[in-house]
Amino acid sequence: MSVKEHILTLLDGNKGGYISGEEIAGRLSVTRSAVWKAIKSLQKDGYSIQAVTNKGYSLSPHTDILSAGAISKYLDTQGQKLGLEVFKTIPSTNEAVKALASNGEAEGKVILSEEQTAGRGRKGRKFFSPPGTGIYMSILLRPKLSAVESILLTTSAAVAVALAIESVSGKDTQIKWVNDVFMDGKKVCGILTEASMSLENGWLDYAVLGIGINVSLPTGGFPNDLTGVATSVFSEGNPHGDLRNRLVAEVINHFMGYYEHLTDRMFLSEYRERIMLLGKPVTVMKDNKQREATAIDIDNDCRLKVRYENGDEEYLSSGEVSIKI
Repeated sequence: MSVKEHILTLLDGNKGGYISGEEIAGRLSVTRSAVWKAIKSLQKDGYSIQAVTNKGYSLSPHTDILSAGAISKYLDTQGQKLGLEVFKTIPSTNEAVKALASNGEAEGKVILSEEQTAGRGRKGRKFFSPPGTGIYMSILLRPKLSAVESILLTTSAAVAVALAIESVSGKDTQIKWVNDVFMDGKKVCGILTEASMSLENGWLDYAVLGIGINVSLPTGGFPNDLTGVATSVFSEGNPHGDLRNRLVAEVINHFMGYYEHLTDRMFLSEYRERIMLLGKPVTVMKDNKQREATAIDIDNDCRLKVRYENGDEEYLSSGEVSIKI
């Protein structure tokens, strides 16, 4: 970590209290001038840091800006092994991680950003990514999985997000097959997994797991096309401070716990429990045709079993169809 990141970690660990510049300099073996410059840079980045003569520096307890140090203090042993990097703004966290993956970056790189200017969802749709109110992160993975098994990454991530939101907010979540997380009938999280296949062995060369969560309402609300469709974990801002850092860590902790033994499908019961379509009528759109059906089950490969009006049954894979409720 840089001097600035180390200082932020120290202040975050004593949020609301004061640490003298002399003590910070001594802990990090840097000059007081280097501490002062780092503090000024952090303030410019938006961190609310007070400087009081004879007391030192204090980070406001209401600060809710993403940082690697703040996230790390909530990570378990497995999560601590990951390499976190946080940006103020970036076109797309997925694109940034894909570029690193193509250049041989090791598994476990995580890129987060306060804002995305070109965030993407499934089928090339734009993903609304305003600054300061959401979580936009991508994780580089190099699993030994076939293309068919790659759905386990997406579905286990959906469960990880659902559990994280429930843990931090105390609210219930649901999952719209395959991987959108909902609250109160509206979408709160989208997940986009992109992968590169090795032609030599048929396994994934790498996968980029992109996760976007609406944590609090953006200033001015959601755009017109998302009104009535999207929601946020908290509807009236963030009353607790540091909530997004905690939420990021919870997602990572749950996901990495599943990822370590992914093909064991330890997440599957939690996934089935939250699927919002089961027992309900759906419209299956396949090969440019629409058919009415009822969603009746999720199998061990996370395929959706539907029963059509004529009694025929079919297992649907995520890449084959779109579902309308």
